[in-house]
Amino acid sequence: MLNQETEPLDLMFQALADPTRRRMIERLSRGSASVSELAEPFKMSLPAIVQHLQVLEQSGLVTTQKVGRVRTCTIDTGALSMAEKWINDRRIGWEHRLDRLGAFLDALPSGLDKPAK
Repeated sequence: MLNQETEPLDLMFQALADPTRRRMIERLSRGSASVSELAEPFKMSLPAIVQHLQVLEQSGLVTTQKVGRVRTCTIDTGALSMAEKWINDRRIGWEHRLDRLGAFLDALPSGLDKPAK
């Protein structure tokens, strides 16, 4: 079961590891775009852009829809929420650990928290 939960996250983080794909996600966060519109700022071939989009689609971060000759890409905010939740859960765990460490250090007698000379 653990593998079933982590596999989508693995695909998302692998997709987001590439700066080109992160820029595509950044662009799509402002609204849907055609493949041509997404390709515009990049100095790469259209087939290379399509390969990046396929990785984003397979990860669940982007959905595409073809109407006529135009393929429109849209960000899937639900997938981003899953990654955000995973990161947030880790952050909360570390905050609790640091809070406990702080409480432990506060409870030390006052002479023990100063370095020896």
